Amino acid sequence: MKHYSFKDTLAPTLSLFTSASTLICCALPALLVTIGMGATLAGLASDFPQLIWISMHKAEVFGFATIMLTIAGFIQWRGRNAPCPADPAKAKICTRLRKISLVIYILSVAMFLTGAFFAFVAPYILS
Repeated sequence: MKHYSFKDTLAPTLSLFTSASTLICCALPALLVTIGMGATLAGLASDFPQLIWISMHKAEVFGFATIMLTIAGFIQWRGRNAPCPADPAKAKICTRLRKISLVIYILSVAMFLTGAFFAFVAPYILS
């Protein structure tokens, strides 16, 4: 019998961080330029030169994020019907962790799709 633990939220949490990097690489610069804050973006890029590196390697960033989301989705799907412990207190924690894990995963996918739109679709639509 599999007990659902905090370790099972690791993959969805890692996918959240990789999805956040897709927003940083693509959506944040597009948003700042769109609302007329290009100077702010330039200042941000000079303070955090890693933003330029992430933007230059967006294919790799999105590739890694895709792999992490796929792994997290598989773990999420595989554990969807796993039994929780019989102890009511542990069962409540198990149920709560499943919900948290699902929310994190959905948030990760939404962030990934937003970043993908601004990285690969918006430049062709908005130019």
